Amino acid sequence: MTVEERALPSPVAERARRSAWFARHRVFLILLGFGLVLRVLVWLAYQPALLYVDSFHYLANVGPLRPDQLDPIGYDLLVLRPLLAGGLRLVAAVQHLAGLGMAAALYALGLRHGARHWLAALGAAPILLDGYQLQIEQNILSDTAFEALLVAVLWLAAGRGAPRWPRAGAAGLALAVAVLVRLVGITLIVPLLGYLLVAGGARRDRAARRRAWSSAAAALACFAAVLGGYAAYFQAQTGRWGLSPSSGNVLYGRTAQVADCSRLRLDPVTAQMCPGLPLGRRPGVDVYAHRDGDPSWPAYLPPGTTVTDLQHAFAVAVLRAQPLDVLGGVLTDFAKGFAPTRTTAPGDVPVERWQFQTDYPRYLDDATTRAATLAHDGTPPEVNRPLATFLRGYQRGAGYTPGPLLAAAALLGLAGGLAPGRARRSGIRSATLLVTACGLGVLLTAAAFEFSWRYQLPGLALLPLAGVLGATALGGPLRRPAPPRPRARLADFPDPTDLAALRDFADRYGEPRFAPVLVVVAAYNEAVGLGAVLDAMPTHCLGLSVDVLVVVDGATDGTAEVALAHGAYTCVAPRNRGQGAALRLGYRLAERGGARYVVTTDADGQYDNAEMPRLVRPLVDGDADFVTGSRRLGREGATSRVRWLGVRVFAVLASVLTARRITDTSFGFRAMRSDLAAATVLREPQYQSAELLLGVLAGGGRVLEVPATMRPRRAGRSKKGGNLRYGANYARVMLTAWARGWLPRRRVPARAGTPAGPAPRT
Repeated sequence: MTVEERALPSPVAERARRSAWFARHRVFLILLGFGLVLRVLVWLAYQPALLYVDSFHYLANVGPLRPDQLDPIGYDLLVLRPLLAGGLRLVAAVQHLAGLGMAAALYALGLRHGARHWLAALGAAPILLDGYQLQIEQNILSDTAFEALLVAVLWLAAGRGAPRWPRAGAAGLALAVAVLVRLVGITLIVPLLGYLLVAGGARRDRAARRRAWSSAAAALACFAAVLGGYAAYFQAQTGRWGLSPSSGNVLYGRTAQVADCSRLRLDPVTAQMCPGLPLGRRPGVDVYAHRDGDPSWPAYLPPGTTVTDLQHAFAVAVLRAQPLDVLGGVLTDFAKGFAPTRTTAPGDVPVERWQFQTDYPRYLDDATTRAATLAHDGTPPEVNRPLATFLRGYQRGAGYTPGPLLAAAALLGLAGGLAPGRARRSGIRSATLLVTACGLGVLLTAAAFEFSWRYQLPGLALLPLAGVLGATALGGPLRRPAPPRPRARLADFPDPTDLAALRDFADRYGEPRFAPVLVVVAAYNEAVGLGAVLDAMPTHCLGLSVDVLVVVDGATDGTAEVALAHGAYTCVAPRNRGQGAALRLGYRLAERGGARYVVTTDADGQYDNAEMPRLVRPLVDGDADFVTGSRRLGREGATSRVRWLGVRVFAVLASVLTARRITDTSFGFRAMRSDLAAATVLREPQYQSAELLLGVLAGGGRVLEVPATMRPRRAGRSKKGGNLRYGANYARVMLTAWARGWLPRRRVPARAGTPAGPAPRT
């Protein structure tokens, strides 16, 4: 028997290990099984999915992505647009899976903070078993996505203790995305920043304070950049800045219910907003919030004035004259969520809308509902009555979470987060307060709009976990949260892969002297399109000779053979590491080979090589050290709205971080001094465009943006992955590069002149 065979566990030991694992998690696994069965029954009972009034608005906005809706476009963009091609059934199924995933994440988060297994399982039970949660997951509504994003924020912020700036920035990014799904999440930036400062040790030594403030700054910068980018999109589409056009009618709905017009100083036009019914006999907030659809109201509208303008002016007047009355209405609605039973108070949205019905619910006429399901799923709406009857009985009986239980969980969270003694020594007080504050904060923000049992659902995800952490802090955790694991980075140059590639290059070319302009192309499995790119490469630029270096990043499709056949210098790395690693290798070869200027381009034909002189001229003239193209200043052939929005969001983030205007951080067609490229510290194997740009700026390099063209990819497929994952990683790299260069900032002045090199070859 070999050493490797002896090291393998025996079948008996393996079975014992698995049995022990199932025994530890048996309570949660049982609850998870029940939650799965219930979701399958719901999915089968209502086909293809449930459609509420708001569902039709979401479905109509999938294509145009208009921001002039009650909520921003996050749900349309992130959920419906990718999934709707598979039909409404697929959307509902994914939302049910998200519910199960949230439960698993909440359970694991409790365990990471030292909770007992059975207690952590109970904290996940409401999200698994609550009938109102099951019903909302079957609806084509944004609530499930919003809850999932809030859980993601908690994981990023508190999953492994106090986060450093990359993870804190990702938490801010996730929270901003949650706001773009449902605006009520916007107030949660306050507890998130408070947690980052407290948990990070802002009151301890100087190093801890710096880490805490940098984490908070990263979270706030990402949060502001995403919302700022969306506000720019909103302005481009509507002509005014904002996140939603509904602020006027939302405030009006809340204030009209309590307004005493005899106490208000209103001009005759704004006075038209006064409710006609006396106090005590008025309908609920929802009626007034949606009254702007009445074409006969108000009777007179001055030119250039909208109904929303009058609603906003009226609401401001009420808030100034009757702030306590408005606050009392908000707190009254907030308290309703903790009632023992789910009933409808006078004037509220009926609770029946969020309960299972034995017939398929139709909130619009039958023809409209049928047309929507046929258009998006190919089937008419239908209900399995026996299953629907069972689900309705389950939900109205014991299948919901009583309000006093949620209130007790919130009180436990507050006690565990604020109590001295054992709770203080537990090491999880700040995380407990974060979860509790987020749970109560999102419910209070929703109550400021109006009360609906639908808007209480985020409490099912957050408040039980708050109770779990509070009880754990008071009783003492089994263990403290594990410290974060360091993320993989590129080693110092040259690492073993670099050395192998350099040896291969030296065996093939010796010590070549490059032309003054060296075009570096990083290529991984680009054999199909690389040849056309190399054929279109100019041999001279502004009178300077041009050489081409292709760095093959562990390709397996013959990319190296294509590069060699077209006469390009070819450096082959033995394994795939990422575009950033390949370009770093190319920069070092360029400096060793005497190139004055390095130009980078992609192997997929998206950039126009005829624009190369536009990039190189500022370097030759001594006006810049680093020149990057910008599709926003030039032309963009991409049609993806996600890409369009992402470019602008990250441009705003980079502008905020560097205190200078940047329009495009990810454009790959660039030119730079070869010594500057080689000297910039690069640690990221991927997403290197932002790292290089921020690194050059941090080192004092003179950066210039010029107009350039971005064409659709001509061959191959993108290696960037999904939009959400790519965006999160790109934001992480930006924050990491910024922190490395600016915290503390050590500027190394760039040389003003062009370094000496070999005479140009003409």
